Amino acid sequence: MEMKTSATRPAALPEPTMYRILIVIGFVHLLNDSIQAVVPAMFPILESSMGLTFTQLGIVAFALNATASLAQPLVGWYTDQRPSPYALPIGLCFTFVGVIGLAIAPSFWFIVASVILIGIGSATFHPEGSRVANMAAGGRRGLAQSIYQVGGNGGQALAPVITALLLVPLGQIGALWFTIVAAVAIGLLVYIARWYAQQKPVIAKKKNGKIPRTQTRRKQPARKLFIFSIILLVFLVFARSWFQAGMTNFYAFHLIENYGLTIQEAQIYLFIFLAAGAVGTFCGGPLADRFGKRNVIMMSFLGAAPLTMILPHVPLFMLYPLLALIGFIIISSFAVSVIYAQDLFPGRIGMSSGLIVGLAFGMGAVGSIGLGALMDMAGITNTMIFIGALPLLGILTVFLPSDQRLERIHEEGAD
Repeated sequence: MEMKTSATRPAALPEPTMYRILIVIGFVHLLNDSIQAVVPAMFPILESSMGLTFTQLGIVAFALNATASLAQPLVGWYTDQRPSPYALPIGLCFTFVGVIGLAIAPSFWFIVASVILIGIGSATFHPEGSRVANMAAGGRRGLAQSIYQVGGNGGQALAPVITALLLVPLGQIGALWFTIVAAVAIGLLVYIARWYAQQKPVIAKKKNGKIPRTQTRRKQPARKLFIFSIILLVFLVFARSWFQAGMTNFYAFHLIENYGLTIQEAQIYLFIFLAAGAVGTFCGGPLADRFGKRNVIMMSFLGAAPLTMILPHVPLFMLYPLLALIGFIIISSFAVSVIYAQDLFPGRIGMSSGLIVGLAFGMGAVGSIGLGALMDMAGITNTMIFIGALPLLGILTVFLPSDQRLERIHEEGAD
């Protein structure tokens, strides 16, 4: 009787997917990224109210993303070794202070210091947020990562609407409303941190499992392939995020100059682009499950490239559908890129997330300095033509190993 009972027990049962935790961490991701995205959304306001040049705006974007993104791999590496549940709410406290500074900043350098604080909070949140999504995923890792990442893209999409409805009427001081957003995020992260802390014994057991051993047994050719692949993946995400940064930071100026739109009207076009990207992020996971992660990454670039190249030249009535298509296609590989990186380095959730969401995405935003300088020298339209050509770099995706090849390498390493 006892043998029969044990035979029917848990070993074969998959871990449950914690949808409650996924929804909360995805919502906090939305709040965090809406705060971060409001900085570039405020650029037209700062340019007119403080007389900042495009190069100075590029420096502000660099300061934000150098801390919010480039520091993430280091945070991820550290928390892979020492999971830190309460780093989540503590990090958002920096964001809270940074938002206050942004609202009352009297000078350019005060703005830079304020966005650095916002960036520190974001750099702390993203790797640990990705780890929480992975812990809560159960057997549905792709879906969990999509829920988590779509929150961030949704937050970015809200920023232009908030700018049009709130910041344009109130000006720079209107950013103070985001202290409420930051406070709500801190409260929710305290709840997440308590749940996370209860999972730490489980994490410790998993660290003694098969994945780290598999990594140490990789043969030299396989190790070289994985290193080459992660470098190439980081470069591809850099190209995609450079395009996205160019759109979110500077496309509004193209709309204002070439189509005669107001700041409020230009923000609606950015919302269309980013909202479609959020939908694409959510759909990317299921598409990758069906067609393969590498294939979805490839098509997100090459499918969007013809559309991005004609974008600076089309009449106004075509912009809504064109921006929606571009946003959906090119951002559909956002969550997929993170999962692909985690497949390259299993067991390194924080570092993989930091490399893709942080380093690669941040490098694209760092390119905002170059785009700002190019815009000052060559003009807005020529800069948008250059930005529209960036997705062509997606042709390099053919050099990434297919999903099937990655599986075979992992199986050989586990033998």
